[in-house]
Amino acid sequence: MKASRLSPRYTPRLPSRESVLTLAAGGIAACGFQPLGAWPLTLLGMAWLIHRLYAVKSWPQAFFAGWLFGVGHFTVGNGWIATAFTYQAEMPAWLGWIAVVLLALYLAVFPALGAVTGWWLAKTRRAMLLPAFAATWIVSEWLRSWVFTGFAWNPLAMVTLGGFERPGLALLSQFTGTYALSGLVVLLAGWWLFGLRAWRQGNRAAASAYVLGPVALFLLPLHGERREGTLPFTLVQPDVRQELLNDPANFENQFRTTAALSLARKPGERRLVLWPESGVPDFLRSGYAQFWYDETTFAGDPVAARTRIGRTIGAGSLLLTGTTDLEVRRGKVAGAWNVVTALDSTGAIRGSYAKAHLVPYGEYLPMREILEPLGLSRLVAGSIDFLAGPGPRTSDFGPYGKAGFQICYEIIFSGQVADRANRPDYLFNPTNDGWFGAWGPPQHLAQARMRAIEEGLPVLRATTTGISAVIDADGVVRQYLASQKRGRIDALVPPAHKPTLFARTGNMLALVWAAVLLCVALVASAARKR
Repeated sequence: MKASRLSPRYTPRLPSRESVLTLAAGGIAACGFQPLGAWPLTLLGMAWLIHRLYAVKSWPQAFFAGWLFGVGHFTVGNGWIATAFTYQAEMPAWLGWIAVVLLALYLAVFPALGAVTGWWLAKTRRAMLLPAFAATWIVSEWLRSWVFTGFAWNPLAMVTLGGFERPGLALLSQFTGTYALSGLVVLLAGWWLFGLRAWRQGNRAAASAYVLGPVALFLLPLHGERREGTLPFTLVQPDVRQELLNDPANFENQFRTTAALSLARKPGERRLVLWPESGVPDFLRSGYAQFWYDETTFAGDPVAARTRIGRTIGAGSLLLTGTTDLEVRRGKVAGAWNVVTALDSTGAIRGSYAKAHLVPYGEYLPMREILEPLGLSRLVAGSIDFLAGPGPRTSDFGPYGKAGFQICYEIIFSGQVADRANRPDYLFNPTNDGWFGAWGPPQHLAQARMRAIEEGLPVLRATTTGISAVIDADGVVRQYLASQKRGRIDALVPPAHKPTLFARTGNMLALVWAAVLLCVALVASAARKR
C-alpha cells in the first residue's frame, strides 16, 4: 500500500530580532520627551531606525521599519491618553490602552512614510540617506500636524528643550520651526550611528567626534535676554480635580475657591486676571432656554453670574476665563463652543474666542451617525458636540494689551497659534490637564514653551490642576505652579520679541529647510561618486 503524503504542519513565524528591536527603539526614543527628558535615549532609538534603513533591501521593508518604530514611539509617548478613560463613565477604563495602541497604529504611518521616502530617494545613492531621511522626517511631521485635522503631539524636536531656565537647542526653532528642528535631531542621531560604527572599526578619534558633537550641541548654555514687562496679571490655579470638575454639586465651591485666589491686592489696580479652561461652569451669555441656566448659573441668571464675577475681580481688572457658549438655531441647541470670555469689573462681556482645534472623541464624536449606534461615545458626557471656531484671532483690549488665544491642546500646533496679520502681545493658553496623569501635563507645557520660542511671544498658561506657568518669549519658565497645587501667580506679562523668522514665514520655513537637506543629500551623493 502506498504511503500517504502528509501536509507539513504550519508553524507560525515569530517576529524577527530586528523587528522587535525596531519596535523597542521607538519606545526608547519617546523617553526623551517630558517628564523623563532622556534625550540620549532618543538619539539611540533613532540611530537604530537609521541603521535599519541602511540595511533593508526593499521599500516595503523600509516602510515596515518606520511603522514599527512609530508604533513603539507613539504608544510610549501617548500613554497618558489612557488615563483620560479613568475619569469618565461613558466608555470602560480598560479601553484606554487599546485606544492608545490603535492611535499609535495610525500615527506610525507618518514616520513610515518618512522612512520609505528617505530610503527610496537614496536607494541607489547611500550617501544621500541620512540627509534625505532628515528631510522626509520634517515633511512627515508637518503632514501629521494637519492630515485628518492633525495630531501634532510630541514632534521629535521636543527633546531639545532644556530645563525651565534654559531653553537650550530649542532656541533654534525661531530660525527653523519645530519640524525642521526635528530634522536636526535625526541628523544628530545619524552622527551617533556613525560614531558607533567608527568605534567598532577601531577609529576612536572619529567615534569621539561623532558622539561628542551632538552632546555638545544639546548642552550648549543657550539663554535668551531677560526683560521685564509693564502689564500686571494674576494667574489662578484653583486645583479642581477632574472627578469634581463637572459635578454640579461642586460648582459653587469651585467658584468660591477660584474667587478667593483672584482678589486684588491693591484696590483699583489695572491688571489681567487669568482663569483656566472650565474656569466658570456658568453660562454667561443671555438668550438660552431657562433650564440651561438652572443647572449651572448663579441664581439661574447669567447677568447675576457676570455681575458677581465682576465684583470678584474688582475695579480695574479684566478677566480672561474659559467658559462654554451654546449655539442656538431655531430655538434649539445645535452645538456648543469652547471659548475664552473676557469680562470687565462691571460684568460686561468685552470679547470672546472660540476654540478651533477640537479633540476628537473628547469634544466631538466623529461620524456620530455611524459610531453612536455602535455604542461609542465621547469621553465627556453629552450628545451635543462642540463646534470649531475660525482659528487664531487677536483681541485688542487697549491698556490690557493685544491677546492671542490658544485653548488647551491648540497650543501644540506649530505655525497655527498666532494671527500673523494682527500679531498679539502675548498668548493666553487656558487648559484643563486634569485628565492626563503624570506624563501629559509636562509634555503639554513643553510644547507651549516651543510655541513661545517659535513666535517670539510670551505664553500665559492657566490650568485647573497644573502645570500653570508664565513662559517668556525665549521659552524660559519664569514662574509656575506644580500639578495638584492651589495657588496664584502675580507678575508682569513678559515682553514680546520682534517677529521671528518663523513668525513671519510659518511652516513654509520648515519645508524650505527640508528642501535644503535634500540639496545637501544630492551634493553628498555627487561628491561620493567622484
